[in-house]
This record gives sequence, C-alpha cells and structure tokens, in this order.
Amino acid sequence: MAFEDTFKALSDPTRRQILQLLRHGRKNAGEIVREFGLTGATISHHLNILKNAELISDEHEGTFVYYSLNTSVLEDIILWITDLKEGTSE
Repeated sequence: MAFEDTFKALSDPTRRQILQLLRHGRKNAGEIVREFGLTGATISHHLNILKNAELISDEHEGTFVYYSLNTSVLEDIILWITDLKEGTSE
C-alpha cells in the first residue's frame, strides 16, 4: 500500500463521506448513490479511487456489488501517525 494513494483518496470530501457512510456497515453502489446528489458514474469513480487506495473492499453478490471499509489500512495509517508523533517527542 502506498500512503500517497491513501492520502490522495482521503483528500476529497465526497470520498470521506463515503467512508463515513460505510462505518455503519456495507452498502451496495445504489445505496451509496442515493445518499449523494451525484450521478452513478461519479460515485463509481470515487469508489474506484477508494478501492485502489485499499480503503474499501468490494464483494459481488449476484448482480450487486457491496462495499465495506478496509479497516486494516486505516489501522496502518494510525500506527504510522503514532510512530511519527512518538519520534518527534524526543
């Protein structure tokens, strides 16, 4: 995982809102689109960026694709930030 991709993905407010939405459990693309005043194509673009940054994962069930948080990447970021903070306190 490249932190650059992660931070780029997190820099967009819509993508951060998608992550907030997924905190409450997995959602399919249609459910995510309904939460925003954006087109399906725009949400799909945001979902792809989040997937490429490994912040979310997708699971296919029949004709639906469900998205959920990938908490391990978020945990890696928290550990990295904690290490930075500990390194500067000396």
